[in-house]
Amino acid sequence: MPEGVSLMTTVLQSFVAGRWIGQQPAQVLHSAINGKEVAFAHAETLDFGEALQFGRTTGLQGMLAMDFQQRAAALRALAKYLGERKEELYAISAHTGATRIDSWVDIEGGTGTLFAYAGMAASELPSGNLIHEGPVAPLGKKNTFAGTHILVPRGGVAVHINAFNFPVWGLLEKFAPTFLAGMPCIGKPATATSYLTEALVRMIDQSGILPKGALQLVIGSTGDLLDRLDVADVVTFTGSADTAAKLRVNANVVRNSIPFNAEADSLNCAILADDVTPDDEEFDLFVKEVVREMTVKAGQKCTAIRRAIVPRKHLDAVAEKIKARLAKVVVGDPSVEGVKMGALASKSQQSDVAERVALLRQSAELVCGGDANLNWVGEGVTNGAFFQPTLLLCQKPLSTDSVHDVEAFGPVSTLMPYDNMEEAMALAKRGKGSLVGSLITKTPEVAAQVVPRLAANHGRLHVLDRESAGESTGHGSPLPSLKHGGPGRAGGGEELGGIRAVTHMMQRAAVQGSPTMLTAVTREYARGAKVIETGTHPFKRYFEEVQIGESLLTASRVIGEADVKAFGELTGDMFYMHFDDEAAKASAFGKRIAHGYLVLSDAAGLFVVAEPGPVLANYGLDTLRFVKPVGLGDSIQVRLTCKRKIDRNKKDANGQGQGVVAWDVEVTNQDKELVASYDILTLVAKKG
Repeated sequence: MPEGVSLMTTVLQSFVAGRWIGQQPAQVLHSAINGKEVAFAHAETLDFGEALQFGRTTGLQGMLAMDFQQRAAALRALAKYLGERKEELYAISAHTGATRIDSWVDIEGGTGTLFAYAGMAASELPSGNLIHEGPVAPLGKKNTFAGTHILVPRGGVAVHINAFNFPVWGLLEKFAPTFLAGMPCIGKPATATSYLTEALVRMIDQSGILPKGALQLVIGSTGDLLDRLDVADVVTFTGSADTAAKLRVNANVVRNSIPFNAEADSLNCAILADDVTPDDEEFDLFVKEVVREMTVKAGQKCTAIRRAIVPRKHLDAVAEKIKARLAKVVVGDPSVEGVKMGALASKSQQSDVAERVALLRQSAELVCGGDANLNWVGEGVTNGAFFQPTLLLCQKPLSTDSVHDVEAFGPVSTLMPYDNMEEAMALAKRGKGSLVGSLITKTPEVAAQVVPRLAANHGRLHVLDRESAGESTGHGSPLPSLKHGGPGRAGGGEELGGIRAVTHMMQRAAVQGSPTMLTAVTREYARGAKVIETGTHPFKRYFEEVQIGESLLTASRVIGEADVKAFGELTGDMFYMHFDDEAAKASAFGKRIAHGYLVLSDAAGLFVVAEPGPVLANYGLDTLRFVKPVGLGDSIQVRLTCKRKIDRNKKDANGQGQGVVAWDVEVTNQDKELVASYDILTLVAKKG
């Protein structure tokens, strides 16, 4: 631990306006393992007006002094910094009742999300703080008036209200895309486990990696924070559907149309398809998946399987196998060897789960579990927040409402039998919107039938079979590259999903004007804009010297019979349109034509510089289209124009700086008609 820094304090502190606030103890926070005091929330009332002002001034200025690429580099550095100190977080996480595996999901899942977003941003986002969301659309016949879309930072603050179950990942998975979007954050963790989030934010503060004001922390109540937000701000929430419903109708949020993204607990399901028998590998995969989702994080996951939908003919076999696996799960203090499941996050959660299990048992029978007062493994665990893994069975799920409405947010799942796949899909829909659903099947045709139907009510669908099992991340694991969220009860929001999550936090605007004006605004060349011709071949200019819109018009070249013959012999492409006069005349083109890739190759020959220079490598083509055929005897000419530049702040092994330049390539024929269109991507050296 760094000298002079304590990651856990007796009284937790909020981090607001660049300083740590809190001296007087208020709510006591208990260890989920033994009930002992871990920390206190602070009693001081925070000035949320000051917090927002600090974010909108100091925070915003510091963040927008960086561009997308620089913020991506900061995320990567922060992920590395936190990863090197993860054991400190693991030690604190033990108080939440988490096993080592549970904490791994939270802690290393959080840093892994930072790494993932850093990588996606480095490869997909431009330099600067504006994203051009093209393509440019001509709005007139002469292409002097066009339109496109841009995404820009909103200029406000994001308020992230998180649940108790993932104190680290919950903050970081929201912070990463918001930070990339150029928006300062105020994080508000659930109080019960806020001691772990406070330790995380202390680490982040001490790292010095983030600009001041990029991240603030609120311990305790949000007070009048939502009432002080304005039109440029954003609110995200993770937690119960009931709390989400209350927050989203805050008068100020509604009046100012403040974006509100909710990710709420849902009654997610897993369906064992009726093509699977007890002798199939998929049968055991289903059982393992249900048990894992019941026991990882003690079932305290918004994505956990609450409804296990199975063929009635296999109900007894499924119940016995799940029961047998659950019987092997040792519950207690995770520090004791052999313990597989820890505690719920708090005694209040233990009481809540017990109450909801009692409600469910009014219309469902108990298969196993259901006890919160067993002899748990470990010393001094009598006052811990443990709960036995509990499997219920509802014999008539189509006519029973409670099993589709009541969620016990713990190690609890309900078996639901069905007689045909239509019934199975109807049961899945009764969840009224879910974050995730799983389909376990061995038949692609079943997946093709079921998945499109389920997709209308789910944010993510996990299809599991023996082929994917070895690499599957599981039913309940949100991934940075895929959407996390769902319709209806699940909140109707979207988190994660790669760069989509970044753009969710930005403002989209349509822009109209001449191609020249659009080029200036977007910093991306739009065809029809005025070009820059320096008299020097663009490939001879270093990254810093090349300008957006810098262009070269090449000489012309005739593509003849000998070219086509040589290309066909070299590549083996002897397609009849290139060599058979009679067949080609009978085609839609009415004549023999050159290979499309011959056109590309000859185009490259027209603009490539032979001698060594700043252009280091060509690593791809984008948006390639063959617009019009090139006949034998036609000539081609190329207009090569710098379309965009991305400075990724990288150097090669020799310390040579480099950037990425995308070139717009227009290949035209002797009649000035466009025959091929594409972007070519190159690495270009810097002068320094």
